[in-house]
Amino acid sequence: MTPEALLELPLTEAADAFRRGEVTAARLLDAALGRIRHAQGLTNAVLRLDEAAARMAAFAADRARAKGEAPGPLAGVPLLHKDMFDRAGHATTAGSVIWRDRIARRTATVLERLDAAGALDLGRLNMAEFAQNGTGHNRPYGDARNPWNGDYCTGGSSSGSGAAVAARMCWGALGSDTGGSIRLPAAMCGISGLKPTQGRVPRTGAMPLSFSCDNVGPMARTARDLARLLGVLAGRCAGDPASSALPAEDYEAALDGDLRGLRIGVIEPMAEGCEEEVRRAFDAALDAWRARGALLRGVAPASLKPAATYTALVSRSEGAMIHAQWMRERPADYAPHLSARIYAGYAVPAAAYAEALARRGGVLRAFCAEAFREHDILLAPTLRTPVPSRAETDVDADPANWPRMMGVSANTRVFNYLGLPVASIPCGFDGRGLPVGLQVIGRPFAEAAVLRAADAFQRETDWHLRAPPL
Repeated sequence: MTPEALLELPLTEAADAFRRGEVTAARLLDAALGRIRHAQGLTNAVLRLDEAAARMAAFAADRARAKGEAPGPLAGVPLLHKDMFDRAGHATTAGSVIWRDRIARRTATVLERLDAAGALDLGRLNMAEFAQNGTGHNRPYGDARNPWNGDYCTGGSSSGSGAAVAARMCWGALGSDTGGSIRLPAAMCGISGLKPTQGRVPRTGAMPLSFSCDNVGPMARTARDLARLLGVLAGRCAGDPASSALPAEDYEAALDGDLRGLRIGVIEPMAEGCEEEVRRAFDAALDAWRARGALLRGVAPASLKPAATYTALVSRSEGAMIHAQWMRERPADYAPHLSARIYAGYAVPAAAYAEALARRGGVLRAFCAEAFREHDILLAPTLRTPVPSRAETDVDADPANWPRMMGVSANTRVFNYLGLPVASIPCGFDGRGLPVGLQVIGRPFAEAAVLRAADAFQRETDWHLRAPPL
């Protein structure tokens, strides 16, 4: 296979080709490095390459397979990750000046699990500063740029992850999601991303943003790729007391393509608020589920409104608390839009924050009763608008852009407060050739159902296979 053909393989196919002996880890690594050299100037996706360590890992993987040792589920596959996951002895910048020289003392649990599964860690990716915006703007290191058109947003905060996977610079990446930061770049860059159930994947060794809303999850090309990655990442970690004790499932085994009789609820308030091009792509996507035998009906949960209100109270309060010392000591090292968001958190009354936390369980129960009583999964557009440009969402250049920047997460952030599993997958393109995404939402810990539905959609369509014209 040529390097170009290898790069077009989804993650699962690349890993399976390595397991069968059809390709070496060294060849996969060389293909990824070649694409990085070509695409980095176009995307600004990579902050640091750890080529030497990745070559050593590739050599070890090839030698182990030659000896007949059984490879792990991700063996030989190069991955890149958002620069907020610690690797002992390495810097983790979190996309900021303040963390530029911070050296990690331990390795994040999710990286240890990927290592154990045989994946090659090739380096770190760009991100929004301290993971604090949904567009991908970054003042210290420059914005990551959308590989479909560099003038447009990648989505954030996992901006480099979205751009690198879409540009075929790696086969998958880790992201984080506190208000949509996996799903937004997945939608804007035309790839697949999963925000798992709160606590499904441990956060030990990951930069915190909001203790109550943070999630770690995979980003890749296909729903099947997400299923394999989640099977590696999920499970209890003693270092994260909020992680779930439920064991990881064989998510990939659930992908049978059969949706006959599946009851799907379409969240009408989220769909009705969309601009025409997004709504057109979303409506066309609904037909693909019908073609697979699913039953679709509209639903409008009243609990969406309080959930949206409480989301902002929780995430802003906790973000302000996490950044309190640096805001006192180094306020000038924050971008203006980031300072504005953090300062707003100090204005949230303690009683309002406590109320938002106390009512979380009740709001979740109400939402599940309203939305899932007669439905197995839910669907909604990921963004209500086509992908915005970097200029029209640059708040530091023009504060009048604030509503458009904040508006990108209107359909995503509520699910962080609810803690539900949500995948974003591509469902079309707008008139400018930029991707459109939709969300597949499940009950708590129903990742298998979410991924099964997403995979069935991708068997019916080819949006996830399209590559940007680099």
